Amino acid sequence: MKLDQIDHAILRHLQEDARITNADLADKVGLSPTPCLRRLRRLETEGVVKGYHAELNREMLGVNVTVIILVKLEREDDSTLREFEAAIKKRPEVMECYLVTGKFDYFIRVVIPSLSAYEVFLSETILRMPKVATVESSFTLREVERKVVTPVPVNAGR
Repeated sequence: MKLDQIDHAILRHLQEDARITNADLADKVGLSPTPCLRRLRRLETEGVVKGYHAELNREMLGVNVTVIILVKLEREDDSTLREFEAAIKKRPEVMECYLVTGKFDYFIRVVIPSLSAYEVFLSETILRMPKVATVESSFTLREVERKVVTPVPVNAGR
């Protein structure tokens, strides 16, 4: 799918405020509402816009401990990777999981209410998964920077 400058502008404004009205979005990108809505629907249908969500305050919800987990598997064959990934996807604490290169196989970020809750998660989930060889955990002290907005080129389509 080829995106032009107006598509990129729609995406930038939508990321800033996903609840923006179509009329306001159209005004910001220089279109009338009907063509703007048509473009937005196309971006959604084509999968460029994957969904909408509300960002919640984790501290107010009592899940303010963030843990970075590095996992090394005993083997890296397809069935082992699929089995591990299927198990990790079932866990609501897991916010991100990446298959990575280097010393470890997976980089996992979890959010959890407390250190004791993490101990339970680690012992009853990660360490019970088949073919896990090594686990290394780091607890975050504070969030320095976290972006939820994907950079969209400003001069695209020129």
